[in-house]
Amino acid sequence: MRLSLIIPARNEAKSLADLLPRIFALNLADEVLVVNDGSSDDTAQVAKAAGARVIHNPYRMGNGAAIKNGARHAQGDILLFMDADGQHDPADIPRLLARLDEGFEMVIGARSFASQASLGRGLANGIYNGLASYMTGQRVEDLTSGFRVVRAEKFRQFLYLLPNGFSYPTTITMAFFRAGYALSYLPIVAGKREGKSHIQPLKDGVRFLLIIFRVGTLYSPLKLFAPVSLGFFLLALGYFLATWRFTNMSALLFTTSMLVFLIGLVSEQITALMYKDD
Repeated sequence: MRLSLIIPARNEAKSLADLLPRIFALNLADEVLVVNDGSSDDTAQVAKAAGARVIHNPYRMGNGAAIKNGARHAQGDILLFMDADGQHDPADIPRLLARLDEGFEMVIGARSFASQASLGRGLANGIYNGLASYMTGQRVEDLTSGFRVVRAEKFRQFLYLLPNGFSYPTTITMAFFRAGYALSYLPIVAGKREGKSHIQPLKDGVRFLLIIFRVGTLYSPLKLFAPVSLGFFLLALGYFLATWRFTNMSALLFTTSMLVFLIGLVSEQITALMYKDD
């Protein structure tokens, strides 16, 4: 089976100059695609000189958009994604491919807590992983890792769901769980990135959290709506028992509880329709 290695890159000329020769030295990929996401440095020239096939986004469209563009142009049956900033070690690629051959549809390189870029990022990713584990009923070891190998046919089924920003790993992981595809995690050690990160902690942190809830509603809406509904119900019941009167506030809280639960039921049916062909 043909392997396409896809690297989204924005202003990563320095790290690519070191990364690409190490990738080609492995002689595993049938093609290496670097998606140049509107870089203002020599990213495209460095990638082309190293032997990679360069795909150009005319302006900065986002990491997720670069991933989708690369997936559309890739010719391989297997897609391998890795970051251009030097954090991912090409020596781990054979291990990912070997795990995929064990019968999985996607294998994700899972970073340890020590490999996180900062303490804050590590704690945030821990929260994301915990919430995703609750939603899926499966242990999610690294929800945001960009180092993964996946079968192209399965990946392209969910291109329409993927956002254009930095959270494509979150969405594709949850979508694979929802579709019932087999996933596996492989422990990796991520190095220190070259250059400056494009992620803005506060802005992108809030965005990641919103995306997790958005993806949660796509995966299993009742797991989000039911606890909220129960919370309103218990609040209404507590208010009634405390006052021993059925007031307008009691009615409002009970009605809100019922409406939230019904919205969850409707969302659950809509979600089932989205995955009817999987």
